[in-house]
Amino acid sequence: MEKYTVRRLITASLAAVTALSLVAACGDKEDGSSTADGAAATIQVGSLYEPQNLDNTAGGGQGVTEALNGNVYEGLFKLTDDGKVEPLLAKDQKVSEDGLTYTFTLQPNVKFHSGKALTSADVKASIEKVTAENSKSARKSNLEVIKSIATPDDSTVVVTLKTRSISFVYNLSYIWVINSAATDLTTKADGTGPYKLGEWKRGSTLTLTKFDGYWGTPAKNASVVFHYFTDATALNNALLTNAVDVVTSEQSPDALAQFKNNSNYKVNNGQGTTKLLLAFNDKVAPFTDVKVRQAITKAIDKKKLLTSIWGEYGTVIGSMVPPSDPWYEDLTSVNAYDPSAAASIKGLSFTLDTPSYDPHPTVATFIKSELAKVGVTVTINTISADEWYTKVYQKHDFTATLQEHVNDRDVVWYGNPDFYWGYDNKQVTAWIDRAEQASSADEQTALLKKANEQIAADAASDWLYLYPQIVVASSKLSGYPLNGLNAQFFAYGITKS
Repeated sequence: MEKYTVRRLITASLAAVTALSLVAACGDKEDGSSTADGAAATIQVGSLYEPQNLDNTAGGGQGVTEALNGNVYEGLFKLTDDGKVEPLLAKDQKVSEDGLTYTFTLQPNVKFHSGKALTSADVKASIEKVTAENSKSARKSNLEVIKSIATPDDSTVVVTLKTRSISFVYNLSYIWVINSAATDLTTKADGTGPYKLGEWKRGSTLTLTKFDGYWGTPAKNASVVFHYFTDATALNNALLTNAVDVVTSEQSPDALAQFKNNSNYKVNNGQGTTKLLLAFNDKVAPFTDVKVRQAITKAIDKKKLLTSIWGEYGTVIGSMVPPSDPWYEDLTSVNAYDPSAAASIKGLSFTLDTPSYDPHPTVATFIKSELAKVGVTVTINTISADEWYTKVYQKHDFTATLQEHVNDRDVVWYGNPDFYWGYDNKQVTAWIDRAEQASSADEQTALLKKANEQIAADAASDWLYLYPQIVVASSKLSGYPLNGLNAQFFAYGITKS
């Protein structure tokens, strides 16, 4: 849902569009898509994740992050494609000796797309938008550490914290700086990024155009068009027919051979952060019982599931923490596949709320089959992405569900007993709280490893597998991001020969 950065807090609703119509719309030179002048090129991007709306504090989903983060909107800091946090709108920062006061100096001469100059008041309003009572941002709870925000002048922001927060600057990289006077940001946008919002045709395309007044390094192309599909086959067909130039995240592994064996395309296997979860509601029977959760986890052959869907791609990791996180450990041996250990749950039954888009229906059927072997009956309830967000994430009205969580460093959500899965281990919460107040990265890492190990032992959820991050692109393209951390897709460096 900031994703989330679920697929993503929350996953975007998908709408249909055909490859044939895309060929008609994008296949000629009039839109710049095949011009020899790279700076005048229009980059055609194919995606399965259309935004639900354009506000990342209003449940916009993975799609809004993918299209707008870093492209239309910027933050004080930026999370790079290789996982580093770098200054962006913050020209300078100073931290007090006690670690409670952060003073940021803004970049000069920054303007919003509307022409308004960026001021410290906009930064203050943007942070408060994320922490507001009605905010749906996945990072809202992480920023409750803020005590006050002061704006002594137009170029200075002073944030005072209640306690030390080693992740504070990292968390700021998720906050879009918006024009504090802007309205109706669910359908409009006013950012400071290298592109401004063009036209959004719901169910079809979203266009970004180069912003000539950008304060930083200009985009290397003239515009970007995101094309949205309901299934991976149609998306791949669009790539094969040159209706799109790049697929942000390949979801049809069976189709990869046609691109790997074709010199017109390049298949890139990046480092992803998306975990597919069988999430239990740990506050609802039978999953209030840790032994039931452990038995269910042991009854499902994750390696077989991953291979059946992704073949040689993807990873079984046994926890919420991907290898790109500093506190990663391979915990696949914890509650490992052992159906003989699941005899105690014979006769159990539960309903599995399953998002309607791929690969969830296939995964749900696999889980149903696996659990049937140990005498457990699973009823699959297929719901839309919007229904999932309301029913599961907001109302916690479920017993078990499937969902993708896209964010890195999101194991900390298991320290919040009010999160949708309801996991509540006081020791884990204490470790996570202490980790956030750690005085060094080593101390933080050690504490989060302890927390992750306990979460895995408790089978708080069943982490089915880590998605591969496969970007397939025309061989004419370069400069596109490979890892897509947290579902972001920086388009400003893309060129087309």
